[in-house]
Amino acid sequence: MLLPWDDNTRYYDTRLRDVGSLMPYHSHVIPDVVVGALNRMIDDVDAKKRVFYDVYTDQQKQTDRAKTRTGLFFYRGKPGAPFAIVCPGGGFSYVGSLHEGFPLAEEISKEGLNAFVIRYRIGEQVATEDLAAAIAYIFQNAQTLGVSTKGYSLWGGSAGARMVGNIALNGVASYGVGNLPQPATVVIAYTGQSSYSPNFPPTFITVSANDGIANAVTVDRRVQNLKNAGVAVEYRRYNQAGHGFGTGIGTDAAGWMQYAIEFWKNHLAN
Repeated sequence: MLLPWDDNTRYYDTRLRDVGSLMPYHSHVIPDVVVGALNRMIDDVDAKKRVFYDVYTDQQKQTDRAKTRTGLFFYRGKPGAPFAIVCPGGGFSYVGSLHEGFPLAEEISKEGLNAFVIRYRIGEQVATEDLAAAIAYIFQNAQTLGVSTKGYSLWGGSAGARMVGNIALNGVASYGVGNLPQPATVVIAYTGQSSYSPNFPPTFITVSANDGIANAVTVDRRVQNLKNAGVAVEYRRYNQAGHGFGTGIGTDAAGWMQYAIEFWKNHLAN
């Protein structure tokens, strides 16, 4: 379930130095960054900390077997701190957690904030339903998980950013769960999705001008539309990072995550 597809057996012999080959829609996949995030998970397991949580019940999984592999990987921050859910991309053909999920969650947790990485079903509608179910699960189990439900944020890259945008536009209740609060902030990275409304939460957006998948001009337009609608927006536009740059390490987008975390913190303070 760490790997991109439901059936990953044919990739078990892939060397970690070649891990980027498993995620064709992503760029600048750095094996050392991937390994660092995995080692953090191994350390948590060695410390007897649970790292994966199912978001669906056994009955729900029996009804829909595709839900068997849906859940949340947990990177802990300080007990009682707010949480983020990171939604990796993959063009709704795979889930790129190794590059665009676990490393981001590790960086967020270093700031004392709690971070989850969602493993979702393939397809925009069902993936967004999984995200809504994950939010509901965390709210229902916040005390056991040791997180605050106040001021949570949603992070997504590419396809994952579409999931986040869907929740920002329509709310959690539109995807099959109860009426839960909107996130305090959303972080949307390199997606061509253009939806917006005055009800969007404060939004951090990033893209690279040379992105070959998400047109930066479309992103520019969305940013302006959000601002015109009265939404608080911070926009970081880079030049040479390409598409799916993850944490941005090794590109001119390096450091973007710190801006996004500070954006979230500022809105927590407000």
